[in-house]
Amino acid sequence: MPGKTVLITGTSTGIGLQTALAAARANWQVIATMRNISKAGALEEAAVAAGVAERIEVRKLDVTDPASVRECLEAVVAEHGTLHALINNAGSGHVGTLETDGVEAARRVMEVNFFGVLNTTSAALPHLRASGGRVLAVSSVGGIVGQPFNEAYCAAKFAVEGYLESLAPVAATVGVGVTLVEPGAVASEFVANVGIPDDRAALAERMGPYAPAMDAYLTRTAGAFAAAQSAQDAAAVVVAALDAEQPPLRVQTSDGARAFVAAKLADPDGAKVIGMTSTWVAS
Repeated sequence: MPGKTVLITGTSTGIGLQTALAAARANWQVIATMRNISKAGALEEAAVAAGVAERIEVRKLDVTDPASVRECLEAVVAEHGTLHALINNAGSGHVGTLETDGVEAARRVMEVNFFGVLNTTSAALPHLRASGGRVLAVSSVGGIVGQPFNEAYCAAKFAVEGYLESLAPVAATVGVGVTLVEPGAVASEFVANVGIPDDRAALAERMGPYAPAMDAYLTRTAGAFAAAQSAQDAAAVVVAALDAEQPPLRVQTSDGARAFVAAKLADPDGAKVIGMTSTWVAS
C-alpha cells in the first residue's frame, strides 16, 4: 500500500521494532513511536541497514498520557494528510501474584496495556474513519488463557481482547477494521523487562509462601522461551494482517500460539463471533 501511513506504538525493541522495519519494507510510511526517544538508536540503525530509513519517522508518544497521544496524532495528520492504520504494540509485563504484589502493580500494568490501547485508538478513530483504515493490537495468547503469576498482564490482555472484539462490528459500520494479533513466546527484550530479579533467593523471599510455585513456573517458562518465536517472525504476521484485504478479528503468530489458544477457543480467528454480532448492528 504505497504512500499509506501507519503509526506503531512501542517500537524501541522487540516486535514493535521489527514491525516498523517490516511495514517500511512493505512500502508503508511508518510513524514509529516510543515513550523515550533516546532509545531510538537500535531502530534507526536497523532502518539504515535495511535501506528503509526514509520511510521511518521516530516520534515521542506515551500511550498513558492522552495529551502526548493527541499531540503526536495531530502532528502526523498535519504532515501526512491522514492516518491509514494504527498498530497498538506498546506494553509492559509483570510477573508476581496479588497477595505479594498488591493491586497497584496490576493497576500500572492495566494503565499501559489496556488504557494505553484505548487512548491511542480513540484519538486515531476519526482519522481512520476518514481513510477507511484499520486498528491492530498486539495482544497475546495470555489474552485468551490466564497464566500463573501473569495475573495483571493477562487481565490487561483479556480486557484488550474483550474491548476490541466488542468494538470490531461497530467500527466496521464506519469502514474501520479491527484485528487482534496473538503471539506466544517471543524472543525479545520484553521478557527481560518484567521485573524478575536475577537473585532467586531474593525472589523467593519476596514471594513467601508462593516461592515453590514461582520456582516451578520459572523453570517451565525457561523451557518455553528456549523455543521462542523470533520477533521478526511475529512482526511478519502483524504486517500481513496490516496488508490483508480482509484480515480476521484474531490471528495467532505461530503454530504454537494457535495450539495454545485452541485449548480454550472454538473460534480461533473470531469469524463466528463477528458473524453473529455484526448482525446486531446491521442497518
